[in-house]
Amino acid sequence: MALFAEIAARTDIGLVRRNNEDDYGYDDGFGLYVVCDGMGGAAGGEVASKLAVDTFLVIARQEIVSLNGNCDTTELALRRAVAAANRAVVVRAGWDICYRGMGTTLVGARLCGEKLTVVHVGDSRAYLLRDGQAVPLTEDHSYIADQVRMGLMGVEHAAQSSMQSVITRAIGADADVQPDVRDLRVQDGDWLLLTTDGLTRHVSAEEIAERVLSAGGPDEASERLIEMAKQRGGSDNITCIVVRIHEGN
Repeated sequence: MALFAEIAARTDIGLVRRNNEDDYGYDDGFGLYVVCDGMGGAAGGEVASKLAVDTFLVIARQEIVSLNGNCDTTELALRRAVAAANRAVVVRAGWDICYRGMGTTLVGARLCGEKLTVVHVGDSRAYLLRDGQAVPLTEDHSYIADQVRMGLMGVEHAAQSSMQSVITRAIGADADVQPDVRDLRVQDGDWLLLTTDGLTRHVSAEEIAERVLSAGGPDEASERLIEMAKQRGGSDNITCIVVRIHEGN
């Protein structure tokens, strides 16, 4: 079965921030998608996220080509791309004092035939939308998520916590980074969402599913999601890539 992807991507400054530290990129020819949420001050966050997105795409393409485009080697290609993005941010922060302490989250994916590979560092997320549900494909690398997983904090308390921005893994934080990687099979009618926490802080998985699956296409879906986040306060930058997977061209 030949599967094709229809893609839309949007980013919005939101209603509170003075600048947009999110970035995104994709390469439809290679089936690559990536979203980053920068941190480290106005200039630093923007630089870190753009540098990570650009490096991830360049290295992922190079690795895919060098590995003969084999779907089974996607995990290796994405891990190398994440490692290269991390080195790029670390090096830039090391020689330019203006950017000391900058970093970024990263959630990326490659769609190769029926195989979807997702890689992430931080609290930007990926969802698979199928059968009326938005199923999370990532687990946040954050203080709050760790507390919930260990049973030390309830979900409702976590949603109100002032510690939501504290992440435990990030691109640029250390010389080496350990991403989480997940493989799964997709099918006709599936949707993929990559997004920063500017969306997920305000919009639940159930609401994401309703907004996306009732949309006419990815462009409408991405617009709906961002507008809902802004209606709920728009407390952070909001970025999403929406991919609809279907048979035919």
